[in-house]
Amino acid sequence: MSTISTPRRAADVVAVVVTYQSASTIDDCLRRLRAADGVAQIRVVDNGSVDETLAIVQRHASLDPRVRFIGNPDNPGFAVACNQGARDADAPWIAFVNPDCLVEPDTLVRLRAHADALGGDCLLGTELVGEDGVRDPAARRRDPDFAAMLRSATARDLALPRDDAQPLQRVDAVSGALMLLSRTLFARIGGFDTGYRLHAEDLDLCRRAREAGAVVAIANDVAVLHVRGVSSRARPLFVEWHKHRGLWRYFRRFEAPRRSIAQRMGVWLAIWLRFVLVVLRPSRQQGMPPA
Repeated sequence: MSTISTPRRAADVVAVVVTYQSASTIDDCLRRLRAADGVAQIRVVDNGSVDETLAIVQRHASLDPRVRFIGNPDNPGFAVACNQGARDADAPWIAFVNPDCLVEPDTLVRLRAHADALGGDCLLGTELVGEDGVRDPAARRRDPDFAAMLRSATARDLALPRDDAQPLQRVDAVSGALMLLSRTLFARIGGFDTGYRLHAEDLDLCRRAREAGAVVAIANDVAVLHVRGVSSRARPLFVEWHKHRGLWRYFRRFEAPRRSIAQRMGVWLAIWLRFVLVVLRPSRQQGMPPA
């Protein structure tokens, strides 16, 4: 997607890819990562796939010594797997890349150039664009304010507008679909919180990075194709359960201490009522007469 030329630099990034039933995209993902500038190592951590994911990863590993994989016998969660992949490498920079993110040859070196311009103490994301050409609003977000969400439905939208005047736009959080940070910062904030199973761990990581004094920003001039939700479509109930569980964990960690008991109860009820409504929505739609 990029047409801007970036000078070649020494490879210093490990790309960590967490897979689960990712056979439809992992071949293209790894092919692009292997061809990308700046990639010193590639670590794939698989969370118990039973499709062709591991066979595809093994083929890439046989062709490229930079590619190594860890096969978990079960699914310990996204955060656990990210930490495993980071520990298995020693490159000074870590890029967490979803298996449905397809990078361009200069994606990571351009992010590294932005990081250098910020002095290195930063966590960076990219613009995410779907197959339909639509930008993903989750690429740039503000922190959730759960008490405000109880007062107004508009407060539930975490998306921040894109500032075209800023190639590097400071935000509260970027998407975990693709994020880059130094190994030093990752270690300083303790990596991903493994109490999250799926969803909200990226919001948590970004908030802790900011609280540690790092800059969180999105590179508006770097775009990546994101084929969203490939492994999640087959497990909607599992995904929704852990999404709402993650929101409650985030609230307890960052907001509950400064909220009243009534507000805490209200947030808990709102989160789990929303979960029930989301779960019931497909069955209600199935029972509706055709239009």
